[in-house]
Amino acid sequence: MTAKLAAIGMIAFVFVVPSVVSAATDAVATRPPVSSFVDPTFGKVLSRTDKQVLYYWQVEKKAGGKIRCVAACAKAWPPLIVKSAAAVPRKIAGLSGTFATIRRPNGKLQVTRNKLPVYTYAHERPRQVLCNNVDGWFVVRL
Repeated sequence: MTAKLAAIGMIAFVFVVPSVVSAATDAVATRPPVSSFVDPTFGKVLSRTDKQVLYYWQVEKKAGGKIRCVAACAKAWPPLIVKSAAAVPRKIAGLSGTFATIRRPNGKLQVTRNKLPVYTYAHERPRQVLCNNVDGWFVVRL
């Protein structure tokens, strides 16, 4: 009888553990690449998960959401890049707007909110907003 219980336990382990591992992997894989925090000046703003604030560029807004920030611009204003479009849910609980991705000229996928590509500013720390309304860059308010 003990051998039977051990065999049943092994069968349960083989079938249950991969499911648990898969569920854990899926949970990590589906974590949205964006979050938010409340800034004392701008209110609730969009950020990366590490609370690095996200911006949109008025030039791209006027261009219908087309990527215009490349080369030196993208070094100063790093785009929020993801490995796959599946990593970006269309709707994210607690955040207003519609999220998606756009393919950059270099082939990488960049996160968008309401069809506008989003960027960080290279010289900011998390929870710091230095460049709202600077050269057409605006913090994404929620």
